[in-house]
Amino acid sequence: MRQTILLAASTCFALLLSSLVLAQKESVRKQNRRALVQMEHDFARAAATKGTRDAFLEFLADDGIIFQPGPVNGKKFWTERQPRPGLLSWEPVFADVSQAGDLGYTTGPWEFRPNGADDKPVAFGQYFTIWKKQNDGAWKFVLDRGITSEKPFATRIVQFPLNDEDSTTAGNFNVQSGRASLTKLEAEFSQRSVSKGALDAFDFYLTEDARLLRENVAPAVGKNAALNLISAKLGTLSWEVTLADISASGDLGYAYGTFEFRSGTADAERGSYVRVWKKQKGKWKVVMDVMSPDPKK
Repeated sequence: MRQTILLAASTCFALLLSSLVLAQKESVRKQNRRALVQMEHDFARAAATKGTRDAFLEFLADDGIIFQPGPVNGKKFWTERQPRPGLLSWEPVFADVSQAGDLGYTTGPWEFRPNGADDKPVAFGQYFTIWKKQNDGAWKFVLDRGITSEKPFATRIVQFPLNDEDSTTAGNFNVQSGRASLTKLEAEFSQRSVSKGALDAFDFYLTEDARLLRENVAPAVGKNAALNLISAKLGTLSWEVTLADISASGDLGYAYGTFEFRSGTADAERGSYVRVWKKQKGKWKVVMDVMSPDPKK
C-alpha cells in the first residue's frame, strides 16, 4: 500500500515537473513575442518623437533591407535622405519569434499624416518587418516591406500563433545548409506555381493560419481567405529568390526576391515579394506572404 502511494506521488511529481518545464519553455517564447511587439511600439514612438528618418536609422541593422521599390540598403538610403515633415505611424497586430529567439517578424496597419499628429491621415497600408538578434543581443530589423491601400484596414488586437511547431536544437542545426534548403524550396514552390497554377501551389504550401498582404485589399488572414484572394487573379505567377535566411533553431526562415505575373497578352506585372516559412510537423509551410508590384513606368 505504502509503495503504491509513493509510486503515485512520484508519478504526480514527475508530471507536475514536466508541466512546469513545458510552461517555462512556452513562457519564454511568449515573452520573446511580447518583447518584439514592444520593440515595434518603441520604433513607432521614435518615429513620432524623432522623425521617420532618425527612427529608421536607430532601429535598422547595418545590412537591413528596405524596398524603393526594389531592395536597397536601408542605412544608406535613410542616411542620404533629408528629414521631412509628416508622421508615419503604425502598430503591430501579429508577431512571431523563432524557438531560438533570434529571428522574428511583426505586421500591422500604417498610416501617414503629412503635417503631423494633428493632421488627418492621407495614406494607408499594411507593414511587414523582419527582426533579427544582432551579435550584441539587441533586436534590429533586417527587412521592411509594406503595401498600400485606399482605406484603412486596422485592428488593435495583437495576436500570436495558436500552435508552436517543432524546431531543431540550435547546436545541431547548420544555418548555412538551412539557407540553401530554403532557397531550393522557394524554387520548387515557383515551379509548382508555373506548372500547376498559383492556386494549387499556395494550397499545397500555405499553413492554415497564413497571412497574405496584397495592394489595395484587406489582409487575407487564414488559408481560405488567402486562396480566395489568389484565385481572384488568374494568370501565371513565378518568382526568383534573391536571399534566404533562417533561425538558429531551424524552425523559422524567410526569403525575398522578384516575381513576375503574366495574364493573357497583357504586359507582365513585375515586383518584389517577401515570404516567411515555418516548420510544422517536420514540413516547411508558408505563414506570411507579401507581394507588391513595381510602379508602372
